[in-house]
Amino acid sequence: MSTTASDPLATLGTLPGVADVVDSVRKAVDRVYGHRVMRRRSNEVTAEAALRGARGSAALSGADWNLEEVRRRTDFGGDGEAHVIGAALRLTAEAGQLLSIWRQSPLRVLARLHLVAAGGAAPEDAVGRPRLAGEPVDEPLIEAPLPDAEEVAGRLEGLSGLILSGTAAPALVTAAVVHGELLALRPFGSYNGLVARTAERIVLIGSGLDPKSICPAEVGHAEQGRAAYIAAFEGYLSGTPEGMAAWIAHCGRAVELGVRESTAVCEALQRGAA
Repeated sequence: MSTTASDPLATLGTLPGVADVVDSVRKAVDRVYGHRVMRRRSNEVTAEAALRGARGSAALSGADWNLEEVRRRTDFGGDGEAHVIGAALRLTAEAGQLLSIWRQSPLRVLARLHLVAAGGAAPEDAVGRPRLAGEPVDEPLIEAPLPDAEEVAGRLEGLSGLILSGTAAPALVTAAVVHGELLALRPFGSYNGLVARTAERIVLIGSGLDPKSICPAEVGHAEQGRAAYIAAFEGYLSGTPEGMAAWIAHCGRAVELGVRESTAVCEALQRGAA
């Protein structure tokens, strides 16, 4: 992140077009929260959003399974794709339990997320900690140059400091930056994409934008497609105002598509069809 303002996240919120994106997302979220089904059956909507969000995140990491297959399957300990799906499901379940810790120690939460994602599939001494110098990274989809371990440590501390110091930035902006920075750093040896998207979810929940976790941005990221995801992420990597605004807009659209998904769930529940 290249800005040097006293509140760099808030500065990003002033980029051209970002305020309109933030306003559009807020209105979309408010509409689904106002749905009559949310008064009585919000827990069911939350559970369905978690399942669909996990499926979307896993799809971006190379395990693009049909939703009903994810719903039906109980054993995710088999091949590589099954483990990715299982990791995404575990992370989604874990996200809501880490909010209080996130506000005190984001780095502890990231370590926990990697431990949960790995689920015994990585060497025990390599999980739950940032990678060391010379350690490889297995990250499908993201092929950007990899920062070295020293840079990763410094930028993680910087990101943690920004979160802990508080910001006037809209929740969407903060979530987009957390997501983008973790993708850029790929601080762990594996599952960085899954962790980054879960961290985005945690920010959206903890900020109060989506407190019941019914607006799965992961669905929207997957629906926009891997090519669009990579292109928007390259904007983040560029550090230019235009690139950063494009990444934030992409993340905003992902939330709106997540809202659309959960609105459909609400409609189905209302009809008694879900």
